[in-house]
Amino acid sequence: MPDTTYDVVIIGGGPGGYNAAIRAGQLGLKAACVEMRGTLGGTCLNVGCMPSKALLHASELYAAAGSEFAKLGIEVTPKLNLPQMMAQKDESVTALTKGIEFLFKKNKVDWVKGAGRIAGPGKVEVLDADGKVTGTLSARDIVVATGSEPSSLPGVTVDQKRIVDSTGALALPEVPGHLVVIGAGIIGLELGSVWRRLGAKVTVVEFLDRITPGVDAEVAKTFQRALTKQGIAFKLGMKVTGATASKTGVSLAFEPVAGGAAETLDADYVLLAIGRRPYTQGLGLETVGIETDKRGFIATDHWKTSAPGVWAIGDVTHGPMLAHKAEEEAVACIERLAGKAGHVSYGVIPGVIYTTPEVAWVGKTEEELKAEGRAYKVGKFPFTANSRAKINHETEGFAKILADAATDEILGAHLIGPSVSEMIGECCVAMEFRAASEDIARTCHPHPTRSEAVRQASMGVEGWTMQA
Repeated sequence: MPDTTYDVVIIGGGPGGYNAAIRAGQLGLKAACVEMRGTLGGTCLNVGCMPSKALLHASELYAAAGSEFAKLGIEVTPKLNLPQMMAQKDESVTALTKGIEFLFKKNKVDWVKGAGRIAGPGKVEVLDADGKVTGTLSARDIVVATGSEPSSLPGVTVDQKRIVDSTGALALPEVPGHLVVIGAGIIGLELGSVWRRLGAKVTVVEFLDRITPGVDAEVAKTFQRALTKQGIAFKLGMKVTGATASKTGVSLAFEPVAGGAAETLDADYVLLAIGRRPYTQGLGLETVGIETDKRGFIATDHWKTSAPGVWAIGDVTHGPMLAHKAEEEAVACIERLAGKAGHVSYGVIPGVIYTTPEVAWVGKTEEELKAEGRAYKVGKFPFTANSRAKINHETEGFAKILADAATDEILGAHLIGPSVSEMIGECCVAMEFRAASEDIARTCHPHPTRSEAVRQASMGVEGWTMQA
């Protein structure tokens, strides 16, 4: 155990926790980060964002080699080596987690290995894997950044063998003959698309009558059509009532939400991906008088909890459960407790789905603007008219810009198509500076690039799209 007295102790080493620790070190605070995993990075780096992107990338190349390469005059016969695909994923994850260790050393942050638990004002106990207290840290401020875990569903017991959550779906020992995904959200669709490209039959069962709730409805419809063309089947408006696993497969039972006959599906594996819940149990919050809501979230006011000197950031607080949201809160929280003016623009936090095509968005959807009664204009541009997309044979999707009808301020951007995860950042910068759609429309973009679609959509707000 290193020194036991700190300016700030952060519980959790994920994107919120490790960025908070690094920022604290940069500001000259004596900081410790308590993390119970054997590696830093939290869910995101170890069993979430990063390994899933490694498999998405590899599976996209595999699928392209089996179909698109021939159209480009490249003749190959790809052969899947699943163990090697998993190995390169693991190697990438290891490199990233080691990188955080380096950054901790660079910024003089102590990594305290073990589970953190608040033990009263200014006190954090460190527990080993058996739950034994191995030491106690003292701090002026404590930051809770313990993240989240997959949500459960009655009647569906995750065993990480035949019924898996997102962690298990990243390490299946074989390509399923049939994979059933419960939940048509970001995680389920990303991982479902990985295994579909590698050869699995994939069926998605969703409680709602649409996929990707919260995404602009027009984008969601286009997205569902794209995934259906790729071979993913959807059963929407269905309530899962149970799952029975055997050594060789799973029988999934479900029924229409609106009423009707029950159905069953036989699968090799079932992925439960109905969202995540905050990881706040067993943290000793009660020792400082903090109560969570029914879902386990901690209420905060500018990241301050109800207990003096205790802060909370990331997935344990309300808002989108996104790594970059946690990172923004980490920086702002540490700057606040250091006496600076930390700030997060919650209306400018982007979302991305890393499938093919990609989906990216920021700000208000058309449905939200209509519900608010706010007058707005729409500019839209299809990738079928984008030169780079046409040359690369990736024309599915469009860019859509929403702007205030009177002031032209950009209120939202909704993109579906190639590399839109890299393009949404431009829209975020514009919205952060409260730019008008005309500001993007009159900004020179390099040609030929996919990013020109955003410019053309911005031109369309005022009706002068030039390339379509």
